[in-house]
Amino acid sequence: MGKKKFTDHPFPYHHELELEITTLTNLGAGLGRVSIPAKGCPVISDEIPAPSPEACPAESSPAGNLAESETGGWVVMVAFALPGERVRARVFRNHKNFSEADLIEVLKPSPHRVQPRCTLFGRCGGCQYQNLGYAQQLLWKQRQVHELLQHLGGIEFPVAPPVPSPREFGYRSKITPHFRAPRGNAPSPIGFLRQGSRFDLVDVPHCDLATVAINARLAEMRADVQARAATFQRGATLLLREASGVVATDYDATITETVGDLKLHFLARDFFQNNPFILPAFTRYVREQAAASGARFLIDAYCGSGLFALACASAFTHVAGVEISESSIAFARENATANGITNASFLTGDAAAIFTGLDYSPAETAVIIDPPRKGCDAPFLSQLYAFGPRAVVYVSCDPATQMRDLRQFLIQGYRLTAVQPFDLFPQTRHLECVITLVR
Repeated sequence: MGKKKFTDHPFPYHHELELEITTLTNLGAGLGRVSIPAKGCPVISDEIPAPSPEACPAESSPAGNLAESETGGWVVMVAFALPGERVRARVFRNHKNFSEADLIEVLKPSPHRVQPRCTLFGRCGGCQYQNLGYAQQLLWKQRQVHELLQHLGGIEFPVAPPVPSPREFGYRSKITPHFRAPRGNAPSPIGFLRQGSRFDLVDVPHCDLATVAINARLAEMRADVQARAATFQRGATLLLREASGVVATDYDATITETVGDLKLHFLARDFFQNNPFILPAFTRYVREQAAASGARFLIDAYCGSGLFALACASAFTHVAGVEISESSIAFARENATANGITNASFLTGDAAAIFTGLDYSPAETAVIIDPPRKGCDAPFLSQLYAFGPRAVVYVSCDPATQMRDLRQFLIQGYRLTAVQPFDLFPQTRHLECVITLVR
């Protein structure tokens, strides 16, 4: 399959323009607006007067100059540009309703712009905000959650300031660098996807987000891969996962992570939050929100190896963890025993019947859900609504899908009582958000 043909409206490929950046998108790009031509009219940028309406009638523009009149101009997204800046950018892609452009030059910098720590910032796609002071990162993440609440959740509700990470750098306890099969004598990059690319890799010898122990082990693994490069017929993904200073590189290695008073075991390949420094505050908040509902029983519907269920067990008469992965359930049971928790049980749940076998009264039950980035699927939500718990604490790594699901909770008679972001991912656009819903 050949490359997709470039759409040349409203701008030709690599057209340069100047614009003011007014906000940040929830994908971490700076956003500004410019005047655009109707199709067939000369290309303009915001510093050049637009042709008259008579010369380029609105109905001739597929972009719909209506969009300009309603929103103040054509949207251009510029990665690594910050609100309040005037920048020069180069267009590389036109979509139906907006364009994407590379940042060429900052003509008027934001007072909150800082020097990135990593020399690869701007090329490596792992970070979006290393050029923005941390206090401002938190403010913008709070604002983005609020805007998602309005636009996707359809509700006006106060968003609490994000709980900051105790570490701004050196917090990631897991990284997964990639490498391709070598071509000729040229060494293959070992690192992460290049900004704006789905295929190109940037060579990353050191990641400032990862822990000191991971970076030390990364240097050893890179040297080993490069020494054996000629033996690889195809590329691969490396795994480095640290707990208590020990770095595992085997996908089937057993990890022991400490969260507050808990010691939790799980496989290195399994999902587990990778900022251990904020986890005590994170799990404590979830427990407090679930317990504040007055429920006696708790169901952790995506329990994994038992993080939330076991962290919350002391606040409930009984807790049940449900998970479709049998290996994760086995670890959850072992973790309950190892930590002396006797009021927790764990069930391997059929995706089509998550709540089957649980004899809790819905009116006395709270449910914690922590779904994948895509959010909850419709069958799960239907089961949850049919069960009708007293309260739901919804944890999400993607507030956009979380706010999408929120609409249905409101329709089903739930009331939003709290929205609390946690910044598990400083220097990036990502964050965790916890919303509390009471029936």
